[in-house]
Amino acid sequence: MRTGCNLFLVIFCLAIAGILGRAQAHAQTIWGSASIALKSGESIEVGDVFYVTNCKSILQSTPEVEIVDGPPGVTATVKEKMVLPRVGRCANRVPGGTVVLTAKDIEDPSYTPLTLRVTYKTKDGERRFSQVFNLSLLP
Repeated sequence: MRTGCNLFLVIFCLAIAGILGRAQAHAQTIWGSASIALKSGESIEVGDVFYVTNCKSILQSTPEVEIVDGPPGVTATVKEKMVLPRVGRCANRVPGGTVVLTAKDIEDPSYTPLTLRVTYKTKDGERRFSQVFNLSLLP
């Protein structure tokens, strides 16, 4: 009986060690967030921004974007344009824009989360939404 308990204890400890030994650490990676890589001087369009109700825009001005948390040398802007809101199966384009990320002079490679906040000025008031990206910067 004592041998059975010791055997169970040994197997249990080996199972725990096996599970913990296989755990991997992903430093600074936000799971479920898009990953973006930028070289020095590059720009990339991240996505469209718009605010619609029943396929009609209720924006009073072009959305604004700001970097809440991120590395220095990266800027975010909204390029004004007509966008097609696919969310509501809309057939016509509405006023909005595209979020553009630009990396300026990058000296050292880095990998960090980037948090953007988009502000919409609508007929119903001001609305703010945030988005997190995994950003890889390369010289």
